Formats: sequence, C-alpha cells, structure tokens
Amino acid sequence: MQILISGKHLDIGESLRQHIMFSVKHNVIKFFEYAIKSHVTISKQNHLFKTDIIVNEGTGTGTIIKSDTQSFDPYKSFDEAMAKLAKQLRRYKSKIKNHHKRKIELGTYLDSVKYVIETQKDDVGEVADETPIIIAEKPFQIEEMSVANAVMHMDIMDLPAYIFINSQTGATNVVYYRKDRNISWIRK
Repeated sequence: MQILISGKHLDIGESLRQHIMFSVKHNVIKFFEYAIKSHVTISKQNHLFKTDIIVNEGTGTGTIIKSDTQSFDPYKSFDEAMAKLAKQLRRYKSKIKNHHKRKIELGTYLDSVKYVIETQKDDVGEVADETPIIIAEKPFQIEEMSVANAVMHMDIMDLPAYIFINSQTGATNVVYYRKDRNISWIRK
C-alpha cells in the first residue's frame, strides 16, 4: 500500500512520520489487505492541528473512505482521525462481506451534474442577495441502492448529505445528518 504523508504550514518530523506509517499500515491492512493508497495530511490552522486521512480500499468499487479531526496536538489529532477511520473501515467491511455467497449486483445510475457554488459575502460579513457564482462543475452519477447503503456511503465518504435512487421505490431520495447528528431521510 502506498502511504503519502504531507504537512501544510508545518514540517512533519521523523517521529510523527513513523507513527503515522505504522498506524495506517496496521489499521487499514487489518480490514483491507489489498488497499491501494492512503493519504494523510496534517495542517496547522492557528492553534489547532487538522488531520485528514483518505483511503482507497482496493476492492475495485472506487470507494474512498475519509476521516478528519482537529486537536491542539498533532499526535492526538492523527490518533483521533485514525480511530474514526478504523471504525468506518470496520463498518464498511462488515457491510460488503458476503455471508450468503450472493453476488453483489451493480445498480443503475442516473447521470447528473454536481456544482460548487461560491457564497458571496458583503463587507459586513452577511451573505449577499445576488445570484450565486458557480465555481466548479463535475459529472456525477446518482446510484441505485437501499437506504442503509446510502447511509453507509454517506458515513464512509464523510459527507453531510447523500442523494440516491431508492432500490425499492425507484424514486430519488436524500439522507443527511441533522445538527443533533441523527440522520434524516427524504423520500418521494
């Protein structure tokens, strides 16, 4: 497995680099022996250290698992992000494990476009009432899956919301995290 370690606004020392290498190898390979690549980024933001971990698990589905945390100490920040990632890997592994020797069927997709919109703020810091500016446009496929799989994908990719085609109804549905960290489900 290829492990990339980078620092933003700080120099990653040899001790921290060795700690990251050992922990990533141990935790990722425990769940996915053929994982392809892991990328760990530690950045300094004012007085906090933010750790982002991205793992390509190597099963051929193109799934990327993400984790991030912030702390006052770079070691603690990494350890918390790694614990969060290990939990996501364990959940994902148990979901894809084929207990009944059934084939995993590939669902249908709905081609669409994902836009990133810049929020414009005026001099006072409030959002302006003008038409938003599109700063990125990317093709996106909305997958057909169950609600449980949609929640799993949202959790694994560390997204605040996920849109999918409900495999039981064929309608477009959305799941998202509420402020109280419970999950809401919008269905047609």
